[in-house]
Amino acid sequence: MTQPLQSQENFMTNSKAVITITVAACLISGAFPGPTQAGDATGAQPLALRKIMQELGSNMQATTGAISREDWAQVVQLAPKIAAHPAPPLTEKIRIFAYLGADAGRFRSFDAQTHEAALAMKQAAARSDGKAVIESFARVQESCMGCHQAFRKPFVEHFYGAR
Repeated sequence: MTQPLQSQENFMTNSKAVITITVAACLISGAFPGPTQAGDATGAQPLALRKIMQELGSNMQATTGAISREDWAQVVQLAPKIAAHPAPPLTEKIRIFAYLGADAGRFRSFDAQTHEAALAMKQAAARSDGKAVIESFARVQESCMGCHQAFRKPFVEHFYGAR
């Protein structure tokens, strides 16, 4: 008789985690504003990094959905897209790191944390270990959020003008 109660408790705990993940993924998907138009007030052209962040946001949302359905095979497919996301072209990377200066190492550290957590998430999903998947996904979100809180606003202001 205690087995159904444990299952219900696990369901409630996992449901709360999935809700948290869903909310965070929605926040992440808005990581950078949409592409600027050629005739906007700043005249700024969107960096390739913007498209990369938008694609990461889509992959994070898809991962949230897969976790909520316990579709571990889909998590296994999505995790490498998060871990090994494309890098901007070299000329853009030079501009970004020149702007970041001494903070470039911190920026790279957030990216490395995301990479490691996404790979751990893939491994957990391959084992169908839902709890470990959620824990790893939370670490992915924490590294994304840390980077966004540290860099997004000044980055957008620098490269796209005040908004």
